[in-house]
Amino acid sequence: MVDENAHILEKMISHAQRIISYSKEMLEEEFIADSKTAEACVFNLTQIGELTRLLDDSFTNENNGVSWHKMRGLRNRIVHNYEGIDLRLIYDIVHNDIPVLLFKLTNIANNK
Repeated sequence: MVDENAHILEKMISHAQRIISYSKEMLEEEFIADSKTAEACVFNLTQIGELTRLLDDSFTNENNGVSWHKMRGLRNRIVHNYEGIDLRLIYDIVHNDIPVLLFKLTNIANNK
């Protein structure tokens, strides 16, 4: 199962890299006005959240420096559209949280 976790982790890294490449150097208002970029980022955030569900509990417990539960929760909020998608929150996640997440996931992948 370790190989499966590594495969899932690589997919998550790829989605995070896409988010960063799509939104790089965009200001918040530009991001909100650009529906293609916003939707592409939302899609990739959803994919990351969905992939967390596939990781072993032992893997997530061992790598508890990552907010796996919050990523799943964001996926659920997006998919079920509980209160609508707040693009300002998505922008904040994309520009502040995803670079940190990518760093953490890459470190985990490089140490496996």
